[in-house]
Amino acid sequence: MSLSYPYDVLLNKPRRWRSTSVSVSLDSGLKIAQRSKDATVCFRGPKERIKELFTKVELSVSSYDTAWVAMVPSPSSPQYPYFPKCVTWLLGNQHPDGSWGLPHSESILIKDALSSTLACVLALKRWNVGEEHVKKGIHFIVSNFASATNEKQQSPIGFDIIFPGMIDYAKDMGLNIPLSPPILDSLLHKRDLEFKRASTSSSERSKAYLAYVAEGLGKLQDWHDVMKYQRENGSLFNSPSTTAAAFIHFQDANCLNYLHSVLERFGDAVPTTYPSDTYARLCMVDILVGLGIDRHFRDEIKVVLDETYRYWLQGVDEIFLDPVTCAMAFRILRINGYNVPSDALAQFDEEKHLCDPLEGFMGDINALFELYKASEIMILPNEPVLEKLNNWLSRYLKQELSNDSLDGVHKYISKEVEYTLKFPHYTSLERLQSRSNIENYNVNSLRVLKTAYRCLNINNQNFLELAMEDFNFCQEIHCKELQHLELWVKENKLDKLKFARQKLVYCYFSGAATLFSPELSDARMSWAKNGVLTTVVDDFFDYGGSKEELVNLIELVEKWDGNQAAHCCSEEVQIIYSVLYNTVNELGNKAFAWQRRSVTSNIIDIWLSLLNSMMEEAEWARNNSAPTMDEYMTNGYVSIALGPIVLPALYFVGPELSEEVVNGTEYHNLYKLMSTCGRLLNDVQGFKRESEQGKLNGVFLQMMHSCSGTITKEEAIREIRAVIESNRRQLLELVLKTEGSVVPRVCKDVFWKMSKILHLFYMRNDGFTSPKEMINYVNAVIYEPINPI
Repeated sequence: MSLSYPYDVLLNKPRRWRSTSVSVSLDSGLKIAQRSKDATVCFRGPKERIKELFTKVELSVSSYDTAWVAMVPSPSSPQYPYFPKCVTWLLGNQHPDGSWGLPHSESILIKDALSSTLACVLALKRWNVGEEHVKKGIHFIVSNFASATNEKQQSPIGFDIIFPGMIDYAKDMGLNIPLSPPILDSLLHKRDLEFKRASTSSSERSKAYLAYVAEGLGKLQDWHDVMKYQRENGSLFNSPSTTAAAFIHFQDANCLNYLHSVLERFGDAVPTTYPSDTYARLCMVDILVGLGIDRHFRDEIKVVLDETYRYWLQGVDEIFLDPVTCAMAFRILRINGYNVPSDALAQFDEEKHLCDPLEGFMGDINALFELYKASEIMILPNEPVLEKLNNWLSRYLKQELSNDSLDGVHKYISKEVEYTLKFPHYTSLERLQSRSNIENYNVNSLRVLKTAYRCLNINNQNFLELAMEDFNFCQEIHCKELQHLELWVKENKLDKLKFARQKLVYCYFSGAATLFSPELSDARMSWAKNGVLTTVVDDFFDYGGSKEELVNLIELVEKWDGNQAAHCCSEEVQIIYSVLYNTVNELGNKAFAWQRRSVTSNIIDIWLSLLNSMMEEAEWARNNSAPTMDEYMTNGYVSIALGPIVLPALYFVGPELSEEVVNGTEYHNLYKLMSTCGRLLNDVQGFKRESEQGKLNGVFLQMMHSCSGTITKEEAIREIRAVIESNRRQLLELVLKTEGSVVPRVCKDVFWKMSKILHLFYMRNDGFTSPKEMINYVNAVIYEPINPI
């Protein structure tokens, strides 16, 4: 009983082959290799520009933070600024409308512009320079003051404390800002409530929040308490504005040294957060993987991961004191095989405080989303930190989506959140995810802390350009390969077998959606051909063949002789054996070039194991037998028919696999865990159909043989789903394991890719979720190119 594909709607899909010069080798990898070289030349421009970004992190500077640094007085001459070049920068960077900050073409960023503009006005007034600049700035503030209480506006972190605090500073300086009394009263009232709530909280995060926004509290703040949060680099929270305010109040030399270091890096202005190199580079890695172009930057990515792991082991503040960076580092390092315990995320598992808007700097939507993605990478039987995070974050993010809370500057991340919640990491196929990421990629997206900022290492046109070209290039190859496979089906008369489901498109799609790069053409063809053949053989054993025909087919495969036409008892057996014999030998010959040894006998043995397991199931059905659950699963993980699809494909993904590795325990466990998931997923979703057909099914056997006695269908399914989750975690753990592992990681990944395919196919129904959705998936991967945006 093999993987079931219930829908036939794609068989009559009109082909829309695009005219293309792509030349795909169907008999060797030579033309694919040449085409890949040609593509490398075409991609060279954006690739080289992206590689340069690994060497330097480029952040937009912050008018808000620069203004606070500009307010720092000289210790020896307090009537003069310590950083006069920052004051000069402010004078030269006011917008025509009188505001400062990033160009606020986004109408929802008016609060950010108000905050930045008022800070700059205070800095210029502090040193009695730029009188006209101050007037224009005040005019902007007065004209847009109503936005300060507009709940639909995106609020920078701490705005409700910092902005009213700066208004108080303005009064103390004698600045006349004619603000609307009702709006001002509302702001001050909200500030007082927020301060009271945070200051009376026993939460450490509340104390940290007040320290982070300390520049807005002035004399209300105990600066000795604020200095408890000073980091090794001398900063407060890696924030130039908080650090500058701390120096103004506390005259700490380490704060001053930090400010010097930031200005040495950025010149006359400062960013809103520094350092953020680790965060930016991890974002680059994550984006390149998500866009499907990481294979072009393997060396650069390895350097980033090794460096990040070294920082992780050293306990560097830049990672562990920021939830976004810590969560991203954990997820990316773990998924790449680095040993990182989930305990590091325990500090961020406080649901109440992370979601509290008054403590938002610790839990903006980026942080919550990153923590959720990290919580998905569970590999141990019991990881309570990740399980707790996953449970409440999934609820919270779903609620935010349903409430349309993720709009404004979060509108792009909302699409990513929606996709991630719909497709958990163990169901997400690379090409579908890449397409979604490409289509929703925003080169102008912002992150908002105390002020909005951009990072060119994260939002860059070169990423999008390369990703689109690479996706379309791969897709052209996929179209040609599928065209060849359709001819292969007809030439081998597989379409003449009336009992057999014709599932070529599905079989090829599952390979192309995961093994998508050009150099994996042989692997995709092996995957698809064996997928078609397992479907045919499964149908033959289920209802297409008599017992005599089944026995005859097995005997033919055991003898493995090309001159067996006279020994075939029927035309159906002759067609099946002939195409099986030719295909296995063809794949064996191709694999010799990859492996430098003959593996044909190994592929034959894989097929024999499948045929014998299917015969065992046929005998159970014929004799109306009910095996134990152990007997069923011992046979069932083979009869699900993933062996002929996955195992031969491993010979075409790159590394040489010795006989010792192929026959080893690790290799077998990977296969068994993957196949067990497939068998049980198939049984859960196919229970109704197979019960009606009188077939054995794991759910039925679990109902009969449960340790708790006879149980209901719902209880049996619940128990089986727990087994699936356990096997899935064990599989991922084995895939990610490095110590003592002999199976190459690229090969182990293929087992995990098939597991993801299985979980997607059986996510809601038997096979794919719906004909319409499946057509969309296939079109997205194989047929429809991505058009320039």
